[in-house]
Amino acid sequence: MISREAVSIFLKGTLMGIGNMVPGISGGTIALITGIYERLVHSISSIDLKFITYFLKGDLTEATKNVKNIDFNLFIPLLLGIGSAVLLITNIIYFLLQYFTAITCAFFFGLILASAFLIYMKESNLSVKNIVASIIGFVSAFLFAGMATVQFGHSLFIIFLSGIVATCAMILPGISGAFILLLLGQYEYILSVLRNLQLLEIFIFCAGGLIGILSFSKFLNYIMNKYRSITIYFLIGVMLGALRLPYQKIAGNVDVYVDAIIPVLITAMLGFFIVLYLDWHSKRWGKEARD
Repeated sequence: MISREAVSIFLKGTLMGIGNMVPGISGGTIALITGIYERLVHSISSIDLKFITYFLKGDLTEATKNVKNIDFNLFIPLLLGIGSAVLLITNIIYFLLQYFTAITCAFFFGLILASAFLIYMKESNLSVKNIVASIIGFVSAFLFAGMATVQFGHSLFIIFLSGIVATCAMILPGISGAFILLLLGQYEYILSVLRNLQLLEIFIFCAGGLIGILSFSKFLNYIMNKYRSITIYFLIGVMLGALRLPYQKIAGNVDVYVDAIIPVLITAMLGFFIVLYLDWHSKRWGKEARD
C-alpha cells in the first residue's frame, strides 16, 4: 500500500517538475517552498558511489550496504512526480511556443529578469570586481545567445553535456535548468524530444544529468563557498545577457502596435511577479520552519 508520505513527496516532485520546465523558476525554490529542500540536498550529498566499485568487484555485501544508505523513500516518488510533470507540461509549453510565441517568451523574459533581480537583492555586495564579473557574464551570455544554436546543434554528445550543465544549475541559487537549456539553444529541442518520447535522447540527457549532479556538485559547492560573491554577480550578468534570447523571439513574432504589445507587457509582468511571490512564499516557509 502506498504511504501518505510517498503521495506527498510525489506531489511535491510534480510541482518541482513543473518549475524545472519553465525558464526562470528554480526547482530548488519549489523544493524549499514545499519543505523538501534540506532533505533533498542531504540525500544527494550522502550518496556514496563506492557501491559501483564494490559491485564491479563482485563484493555484493558491501555494495548492498552502500545502496541501503540511499534515501529511496525520497528519490523514487520524487523522481516519479518530476517525470510525470515533465511529460504532462511538455505538450502545453510546446503548444504555447508554437502558437503564442511572443506571449510565452515574454513570460519567460519576466521570470528570468525577476530571478536576476532577486539574486542581486539578496547579495547586495557591489564592488569593482563584482561589477566586472557581471559585465563579463553579461557580454559572454549576450554574445553566446546569438550563436548558441548554430554552434552546438543537437548531437547526442551535446544533449549529454546539456543534461550535465542543466542539472548542475539546480544547486546554484535562483538558476533553473530550463534557463540553461534556453541559453544553450537546446530548450525547444528537448521539449520536442520529450513530446515525441525519443527514448535514446531522453536516456542520454538523463545520464548526463545524473553524472552532473553526482560528480560536479561538490566542485560547484567549492566555487560557491570560496568565490561566492564573484560567482553570484557573474550569474546575474549571465541571466541579464541571456534575455537576448526571449527578446529576439518576442521582436520577431509581435507587431509594433499597442494592441499587440500590451498583452506581451502584461505577460512579462505576470512572470516577474510570480517569481517575486514564490520567493516571498519560500521566505515565509523558512521562517515558519525555524519558529
